[in-house]
Amino acid sequence: MADWSVTLHDTIHAIPAAEWAACAGDDNPFVSHDFLSALEDSQSVSQKTGWLPRHVRLQAPDGSLAAVCPAYIKGHSWGEYVFDHGWARAYEAAGGRYYPKLQVAVPFTPATGPRLLVHPNAPPEAGAVLAQGLRQICADTGLSSAHVTFCPESESTLLAEQGWLPRLGLQYHWENQGYATFDDFLAALSSRKRKSVRRERRDANAQGLTFHTLCGAEITPADWQAFYSFYQDTIDRKWGSAYLSPDFFPLLSERLGDKVVLMLARDGETPVAAALNFLGRDTLFGRNWGCRGDWPFLHFELCYYRAIDFAIARGLKRVEAGAQGEHKIQRGYLPVLTHSAHWLENPGLRSAVADFLNAERTAIMAEAQALAELSPYRHAQDDDKG
Repeated sequence: MADWSVTLHDTIHAIPAAEWAACAGDDNPFVSHDFLSALEDSQSVSQKTGWLPRHVRLQAPDGSLAAVCPAYIKGHSWGEYVFDHGWARAYEAAGGRYYPKLQVAVPFTPATGPRLLVHPNAPPEAGAVLAQGLRQICADTGLSSAHVTFCPESESTLLAEQGWLPRLGLQYHWENQGYATFDDFLAALSSRKRKSVRRERRDANAQGLTFHTLCGAEITPADWQAFYSFYQDTIDRKWGSAYLSPDFFPLLSERLGDKVVLMLARDGETPVAAALNFLGRDTLFGRNWGCRGDWPFLHFELCYYRAIDFAIARGLKRVEAGAQGEHKIQRGYLPVLTHSAHWLENPGLRSAVADFLNAERTAIMAEAQALAELSPYRHAQDDDKG
């Protein structure tokens, strides 16, 4: 790394937005300066929430900007969706100190996107140098480890070449096969699954609700207030701690504009459910959902089917519907591998985790293959009636 310079910054505002954008591009909304600054300015990420910003800037030997990456010092492993709690417990039981660690990620966001944001004019070795720089940060500052999560496979491969440990995960994505209408998508399903989807949509739309797809400035403060109450209810039922603050959501409309897409259901004038999505260059990312009351199939309608409608209308390539949920398969969302990479300073811990990940990788691949066989899409020999 001779003549390269790596610096850490305790706020995204310390790196000019234009510099960040030159590296991040505009394909993925979550690594944008606007999204990351909204997290900080709303106090959703802070020392209090256990996500302490330490964003990385890499300068080439000629003094030019080579790369940046979103990074945080973590005192826990919550809000990451790639679980290392077992590693932490094992290391600490052996007398080590797992926390603090370095997390290269977008907080609370299990969506694949670039993490090593290399400037398009940077020297070709910039990515590898950045990977080495992240390791060096751990060594210089006493951090136990560094974790790059929900990165593209290409970044995982690059990091593995630098001695990092690659890890696989599973999500469920819908892929647009050139459908012109939702009915075109339905025609690709087996007869039984097609009937099931039609029945769910019919029942969801027969409850007297009105549905609204709102983008950017169309989302009013009252809409955000309602959405935050839904978000809190969901968090209370599942996890018990809401990281995202009320101020975060209005900042999204202000800063990301029409890249913010809210699917809202109302009973008369009263909002009863909503699904928050983000628009990338060719992908719609489903993120948060919440509901008040008992409305059969409303979750599927707002989160999955209307997302597919939106993607088809916009000519998008895919919908990423977030973490977990085998129930998504029968609704057209198929298993997809996700990638992360991990550097652990202690050789003993690194060896133990490598063994664990080798076994886990085999299990994940087998699970992905088994789940793919549950695909709702029809084969040539299937009955195409219904």
